[in-house]
Amino acid sequence: MPNIQLLAVENSLTRKKNASQQVLIFLLAVESPDYHKQVDVVWAGQDGVWYTLHAKYLGPRGDHQEFWQARITVGAKSGRGLPGNISFALRLRCGAGEFWDNNQGWNHHSGQGSGVYLHGDLALQNLGFKHRLDEDQQFVQVKIAVNPSLRAESLLLHWTSDNWRHSRQTVCHHNKRLKQQGAQIWTARLKVADAFALQYGICCETDHREVWDNNGGRNYRISREPLKVMILNLHCYQEDRQDYKLSQIAKAIDEQAADVVCFQEVAEHWNHGHGDWASNSANIINQRLKHAMHLYTDWSHLGFEKYREGVAILSRYPLHHCHSRYVSESNDAYSIHSRKVVMAQIHVPYIGAINLFSAHLSWWEDGFQQQFQRLCEWAASQQNDEVKTTLLCGDFNIAAGSTGYQLVVNGNQFEDQYLAANHQGLFEKIFRVNDSHWSNLMADDYRIDYIFMNKTSELRVTSARVLFTDSDYGQVSDHVGYLMTFEPK
Repeated sequence: MPNIQLLAVENSLTRKKNASQQVLIFLLAVESPDYHKQVDVVWAGQDGVWYTLHAKYLGPRGDHQEFWQARITVGAKSGRGLPGNISFALRLRCGAGEFWDNNQGWNHHSGQGSGVYLHGDLALQNLGFKHRLDEDQQFVQVKIAVNPSLRAESLLLHWTSDNWRHSRQTVCHHNKRLKQQGAQIWTARLKVADAFALQYGICCETDHREVWDNNGGRNYRISREPLKVMILNLHCYQEDRQDYKLSQIAKAIDEQAADVVCFQEVAEHWNHGHGDWASNSANIINQRLKHAMHLYTDWSHLGFEKYREGVAILSRYPLHHCHSRYVSESNDAYSIHSRKVVMAQIHVPYIGAINLFSAHLSWWEDGFQQQFQRLCEWAASQQNDEVKTTLLCGDFNIAAGSTGYQLVVNGNQFEDQYLAANHQGLFEKIFRVNDSHWSNLMADDYRIDYIFMNKTSELRVTSARVLFTDSDYGQVSDHVGYLMTFEPK
């Protein structure tokens, strides 16, 4: 059952530029599996006028809930005066309906300048967290509210910047001379430096016990933005409303903030074999982005009797060591069995060097086995201690669970990242246990487009979703696209 509840409310007065301001901050716990939902605080000041304040997602709370926060600053010069004492209720709207926390019909209340109030029997609560670090951020400020009845003697942050391979402790500070109403406020500052992510839990020590806030056993986590990789087969100029669809692809890249895009069936006019850069579909998409990306592309063969057909890599980070080569037996420009792959290396801040390959291989009966073997050998030759991961991206023309897919599994070098992100149990059976009956479990999986990541990678996939369907940007090809995110382990 979806649910919304109050965790804490802050009602404080400040002075800024000789004017008084009242700051209202609401911390909420929301339980709803819906991705699309609306969370609001409906509130009124002493004038009795009701307002709706939208809340924003902060991060996960335990295993089943989410933290949401709403805040507003009202100045005396706003034309409506300071709210003073307020009444409020919380509202969740989702697919299952509308749900309220209105204090069983009596509404919640907060007095002007009352500071931070922890709702119910909540003993301590992290207040100053978010789930993403700002660009180049070097320090994280942690703010904790403690119920005075706890009689806290000290607060410690137990934290790590390398996923608990090493751990540290930082003492939190409480200004006892500062007169505070409501909950006590303790603070600490953690140094991020060049770390990708920090995780921490809060331990409150009293004279007879320890009280923890470790986010329901998950710990609090704040990280840099993950690496976002998109793949899509462009269908070689065979789509109706082709120009519109190229614009839709560019729109998706911008809105999804993809860092890397690997295209297959990139087309440009044949022009007697000389090509035509102005008509290159990857180039056109790139020019329609808000900020053009670095682009490397090469062609393999004549496609649909009128195009140079190939593959491409686009990246927000500069491309290094760019190279292309045929992985097929044939390198005949007039044969569709001629398959060329492009590769490049990028250096991602706070992650490191990543080798990328954009591939469009043949069907099993047309040479997939030999082509994939050559691709793996090429990828292995580019691997060294500085490379954090290798990603083989694109259209591999092997159905999930097929003989070709089994070849990838048995090779014990690369693993299917969409499966790892969305079907962990099945992924373990296939790529860890190699259950003899695993192919039967993939009978309804018709994917032929993949991101395969090397098994020794220092990264892990954190999400994977399908793109370019009727529910987002519409169909733009005879393939769907995929967007996956990666972070250091």
